[in-house]
Amino acid sequence: MTTYLFFDEALRIFVNAFLISVLILIVVSGIGLAIIGSIEKNNIYPASHKHFR
Repeated sequence: MTTYLFFDEALRIFVNAFLISVLILIVVSGIGLAIIGSIEKNNIYPASHKHFR
């Protein structure tokens, strides 16, 4: 038994996968930027003076 996947259905699957991956990328980058912003705001890890010679 062979099942075929029609072009429009395959295209819809690829478009949905692309949109989901873009959404995940935006969410993860937003979380990363929020973490970086909170670290800079709270100065949890102060910059060492040896980096600013």
